[in-house]
Amino acid sequence: MSLPDEEEDRSIPKDEILEVLKKYRAPELLMNGGLNHKFWDTQPVPKLSEETDDVKSGPIDPPKTVSEVKKEPYSLPASYEWVTCDVLKDSELQDIYTLLNENYVEDDDSLFRFDYSAEFLRWALTPPGYKNDWHIGIRAVQSGKLVAFITGIPQTISVEGVAMEMAEVNFLCVHKKLRSKRLAPVLIKEITRRVNLCNIWQAAYTAGVYIPRPISTCRYYHRSINPKKLIEVGFSRLAPRMTMARTMKLYKVPDSCSIPGFRSMSQSDVDQVFQLLSEKLSGYKVSPKFTCEEIAHWLLPRKNVVYSYVVQDPVTSKITDFASFYSLPSSVLGNDKHKTLFAAYQFWTCAKTVSLSALTTDVFAMSKQEGFDVFNALDLMENLEIFEPLKFGIGDGLLQYYLYNWSMASFKPNELGLILL
Repeated sequence: MSLPDEEEDRSIPKDEILEVLKKYRAPELLMNGGLNHKFWDTQPVPKLSEETDDVKSGPIDPPKTVSEVKKEPYSLPASYEWVTCDVLKDSELQDIYTLLNENYVEDDDSLFRFDYSAEFLRWALTPPGYKNDWHIGIRAVQSGKLVAFITGIPQTISVEGVAMEMAEVNFLCVHKKLRSKRLAPVLIKEITRRVNLCNIWQAAYTAGVYIPRPISTCRYYHRSINPKKLIEVGFSRLAPRMTMARTMKLYKVPDSCSIPGFRSMSQSDVDQVFQLLSEKLSGYKVSPKFTCEEIAHWLLPRKNVVYSYVVQDPVTSKITDFASFYSLPSSVLGNDKHKTLFAAYQFWTCAKTVSLSALTTDVFAMSKQEGFDVFNALDLMENLEIFEPLKFGIGDGLLQYYLYNWSMASFKPNELGLILL
């Protein structure tokens, strides 16, 4: 596998961007060579037509006050109404799960669809200080059915050394049958309005499509844990001149961990993990600034949601390293043998006294024990250096990172320290 050198310019040429737009079926983005977009041209985001060199960092909109923010929700068609979704209520959480399970992100070949569990959604949407008013739904008035959804959670994010209160916006979903109703733009405007009412004026979000304009572009890489199943469901293919037996041997994962002191994270580890992660993230252009309470929420293990491990020095008892991943299965569409693909996604990790390669290998062993089929990771932070030796395969999925109402020059993935669910 050929991987780009760390010093290589990894910016994406315009012609490649246009190919990505075509792949993700975004013809409205291709007008005038991909440099025009009716909705995003009305928003405080960098325009695709603007030069990316020598961009001055700072807010795009002039400063505003909460008193200037629209007090009433945006208008909807008469047959629909706004609702605030309470994810602590099982019935409302089930409605969210059903909408996302049936209508959220699918791959380009319609083989897989994300299947966020109800427990995962509750975890993702209720960090310390979360705002219930930022969990926004649209219901059909007559049936009461939830037909659209968008969320935000509060997070302090450091941008080039400046800490800002932001909203992390996620889970934008509109029912497949209603995508001609242009509900997505009004959902975005409504979450913006509610965030602004809290005197917060910036947001971070990701998308698989190219819209105006990303601060960085990452690529997914995949490490087979259960290659036989991945081939059977169409996630990967048997390589030329390779048998199934040889493939399984090639991707064999250790049955147990090798690093002394490697164990599951516990409540007593939170303070030390907080210190380790805070120190690590301070070196990136864009990264979150966590509190200890947030570290406890995001990293303490939850079965079928998040898995976290620490390395404890056997002599000093200090926590020296840690690693984590979260569980995001996908529904397998149209396959008689398998209904679910169990995917582990790399989460926050800090290799300080052991190599990242050794730490990740132990994580592979744990993900295998927990029944995962594949381990996914983005090429952000220092990840690229481990992909080839650990037999990751390059994926065809790009993930664009965006900031709302903030302009800055784009940068390489290894300068990015932000992971959004």
